[in-house]
Amino acid sequence: MNDSRNIIDEIQKQTNTNVQEKANLIWEIATHLYGEYKPHEYGKVILPMTVIKRFHDTLAETRDAVIESAAELDKRGIAGMARDGILMKASKHHFYNTSKFDFKKLLADPANISENFKNYLQGFSDNVKDIIANFEFDKEIDKMSQNDLLYTIIQEFNSSKADMSPNKVTSQDMGYIFEELIRKFSESYDEQAGAHFTARDIIYLMTELLVAPEKDEIKERGCVKTAYDMTMGTSQMLGCLDEKLKQINSNAELQCYGQEFNPETFAIAKADMLIKGKNADNMKFGDTLSNDQFKDYHFDYIISNPPFGIDWKKEQAFVNEEYKKESYDGRFGPGLPQISDGQLLFMLNGIKKLKNNGRMAIIQNGSSLFNGDAGSGPSEIRRYIIENDMLEAIVQLPTDLFYNTGIATYIWVVTKEKTNERIGNVQLIDASKCYQKRRKNIGNKRVDLSDDCISLIIEAYNSFTDKVFSKDGIEVESKVFENQYFGFTKVTVETALVDENGNKVLKKGKLQPQKGKTDTEVIPLTDDIEKYFEKNVIPFNSLAYMDRSKDKVGYEIPFTRIFYKFVEPKKSDDIYKEIKELESEETSLMKELFGNE
Repeated sequence: MNDSRNIIDEIQKQTNTNVQEKANLIWEIATHLYGEYKPHEYGKVILPMTVIKRFHDTLAETRDAVIESAAELDKRGIAGMARDGILMKASKHHFYNTSKFDFKKLLADPANISENFKNYLQGFSDNVKDIIANFEFDKEIDKMSQNDLLYTIIQEFNSSKADMSPNKVTSQDMGYIFEELIRKFSESYDEQAGAHFTARDIIYLMTELLVAPEKDEIKERGCVKTAYDMTMGTSQMLGCLDEKLKQINSNAELQCYGQEFNPETFAIAKADMLIKGKNADNMKFGDTLSNDQFKDYHFDYIISNPPFGIDWKKEQAFVNEEYKKESYDGRFGPGLPQISDGQLLFMLNGIKKLKNNGRMAIIQNGSSLFNGDAGSGPSEIRRYIIENDMLEAIVQLPTDLFYNTGIATYIWVVTKEKTNERIGNVQLIDASKCYQKRRKNIGNKRVDLSDDCISLIIEAYNSFTDKVFSKDGIEVESKVFENQYFGFTKVTVETALVDENGNKVLKKGKLQPQKGKTDTEVIPLTDDIEKYFEKNVIPFNSLAYMDRSKDKVGYEIPFTRIFYKFVEPKKSDDIYKEIKELESEETSLMKELFGNE
């Protein structure tokens, strides 16, 4: 077992080295743009060029066969889908290029390199041309040509070190390379790299949580599954889930679907899927909230890290329209969050698209746990999820785990079909102390989830019990609660108006309240309201009564309070002793500096 682990570690180490070397090489190429481009603009050239070179090198082996086949088809007048199918068969990929040019031939004619390069790009199949169009690369070609940069950039990408053929760079490593490049470009502009992708250690934990209940079954029988990422960025979450299933059983099949509204990252995601041999048409462009590209689709797995703390004013009209549909026919029927933060809208979108036995792992920040009073949109969304028994577990992650934020974050595991022992219950897992410190920070990311960390969290999840799990200094705590634990009734309490004789005033048989004396009580759903009132209110206000017509049921998940550990403050004698020790140290230091005078 240890030998196997060592081999895996060595392979991972080599992969990391290869990725870093290739990413550094491409970044060095970008420095040739200095002067005409500012560092934060390098990505406008380098990202599309990296994608184009990846396609170029992938097609190199079958290039001559495709050109011959294209010439024959043109002679015979065969066009359209039939032509595409034949050329894809010749290229042995789901894309092709019929141009007579490649990078080597482009460099042989420096005087016409701009015109010839555009001809080369036009030779690609329509699916690749769509990807390149999303980069808006034409104007960059013209700009580089006018400033004598195009030849240099193509020459650099044509070097043997920049070979990106699949036998030199795997699809997995290519994903890492794109992530590393985006991070570098983001840092050069002080932009948030985490807005484009999520660190892989987090994704690997999410994939483990998704497959946990059926891992043994997949290992034994394989599977054919569908997966959806509603904010897919460069599609690495989908790629990691595919990796995970293949690790469990090499015959496992995953059909990937995703939507992204940033054109550049969408282009990378589509290119990645195309090169992997997946159906790139399942990668859709557009705003998930206002332009849903997967209406009436349902998926086995949903994995996503939607933006939080981002307002949804732009999408408000579309969201409201779906919210108003009857019987929750729209995606947002259960409720609407505050306009300043749309993350719970993505939660509802995911729930709408889950199969009846589907599972979702989605990242949220702390506001989704408790924001909003009883009856508010956020509370009603939590109520809908919990009362319909869809919330399986929530894992609190360590702070400083993401590239673009140091705040507390949580993975919600949502399913429409819990295993028998989990029915009617929610598991909370505090993994905030489960991390490995990084030797070098990347943005806000100062810690990682090591393999041991992920294993410990999954052990806690699988245990489904109240217990603290620890190993080699890392700790995870699990607690299980009945669904009702998170609910409460907000009851309006009035103080009865009394007349001069001290009698309670009635009007049409109803007690009349004193003005300015209205109060509320938050009563857990697990408590009897009448008994609670008699015990906790009447002893302090004999004239109090409840106006039950104003009852509101709310839900919140007080994660911090549940896992709070009381730390006894230092005793005053100990504090005094420390102060005296510090004073003594200060006196000694002053003598060293200024002598005994």
